[in-house]
Amino acid sequence: MLISYYNMKKKLTEQIVLFASIIKWVVLATGIGIIVGISTTFYLKMLEFGERSSNYSYYFLLLPIAMFLSVLIVKYLAPNAEGHGTEKVIEAVHKNSGKIKAAVIPVKLVATVITIATGGSAGKEGPAAQIGGGLSSVFSDIFKFNNHDRKKLVICGISAGFASVFGTPIAGALFGVEVLFVGSMLYDVLLPSFISGIIAYQVSSMLGIKYFHHFIEFIPDFSGPLFLKVILAGVIFGLISFLFIEILNIGKIISKKINIWTPLKGFIGGVLIVGLVFLFSGRYLGLGVDVIHQTLDGGKVIWYDSVMKMIFTSLTLNFGGSGGIVTPIFYIGSTSGSLFAQIMNLDPVVFAAIGMVSLLAGAANTPIAASILAIELFGPSIAPYAAIACIISFFMTGHRSVYPSQVLAIKKSESIDVSLGEEVDNIKTDIKPHKTNILKKGLNYIKKKKEKGGN
Repeated sequence: MLISYYNMKKKLTEQIVLFASIIKWVVLATGIGIIVGISTTFYLKMLEFGERSSNYSYYFLLLPIAMFLSVLIVKYLAPNAEGHGTEKVIEAVHKNSGKIKAAVIPVKLVATVITIATGGSAGKEGPAAQIGGGLSSVFSDIFKFNNHDRKKLVICGISAGFASVFGTPIAGALFGVEVLFVGSMLYDVLLPSFISGIIAYQVSSMLGIKYFHHFIEFIPDFSGPLFLKVILAGVIFGLISFLFIEILNIGKIISKKINIWTPLKGFIGGVLIVGLVFLFSGRYLGLGVDVIHQTLDGGKVIWYDSVMKMIFTSLTLNFGGSGGIVTPIFYIGSTSGSLFAQIMNLDPVVFAAIGMVSLLAGAANTPIAASILAIELFGPSIAPYAAIACIISFFMTGHRSVYPSQVLAIKKSESIDVSLGEEVDNIKTDIKPHKTNILKKGLNYIKKKKEKGGN
């Protein structure tokens, strides 16, 4: 009787502790959502104001000076604000228990607005994630939270930043959790991430931020040929993700080899981009939202649009410009999808949408968030096709990422020998395929057949 009472008491105590934990994280995540929603709204309004400069014909001529200034203020005021935002937050979570210096917040905001307003090819989500993560870290320090709780709050900041920038609270919540590891998620952070993402989105909406949603009403009926083409598209989008990551890495290597004062390197990067504008077009400058909208309205694309956007983005981010990486991924994905549809005689709108989310799934290793993003942006009808393409793209990209600090938690194939628990950037490249059990059985069967034939 006493043992039964003791066991029941333990179970009740466990339930009380769990309930208290839920209440704690509901309250904290709500607070983070409100803070990040307000700060992201301010950031987006600043960015919108800065983008008005694109109304002037040769506004991009200011880009070399802008990149010089961007590098200058980051270098001397907050060195941790360099790069494309989300990557630095992932690095902080894995290496520094989520601790981010307060100076990063205003410096990242100013550097990003300067970069994008003058034509730098970058995205808006990375700075929002870094601002959200930075505010969450400061919040944790003010209230003396331990390292574990700080990490959870910073992850909430990533989710809230993504959700409030793109107007996708569910995908944003999942992105913040999924982007930390390749092939794994921290389930204990799901509840606060969802709450912070939803609250941040609602706050930004109430403060006047208008979001882009392009619901696709006509989706082709399922058929065998269409299914095979979606699979092929997933493979191609994965290879394009691979190409984008490699172009980013090449830009990083070239930038490191130019051993000069870094603000001057930023100026040179700006000059190179201006030169490319005169050689090709200005359609690869800035966020590129107009081109994304054009593809989702069924407009034609130039065959080299995707590659040029990769080059512009690599030059911008590797030579000192500030901004995110997801909006360029959307651009590359939508133009690639539209081109694929033109070649295969398919609906360009449907495949531009699938391309957008599939590139995110592959380049960022976030297939679940990308699949949900497809539903939030384009409606539920596209879900089956988007999910298939996203997962295939995720596998085809291989063990690499636009976020080098992601930690590898799974092998994407048992036939590939690769170390787990390592950052993507540190994974050894001497990967050797080994024979799987099925392959061994097949080879043994063939060997026995030959032996019997010889006898």
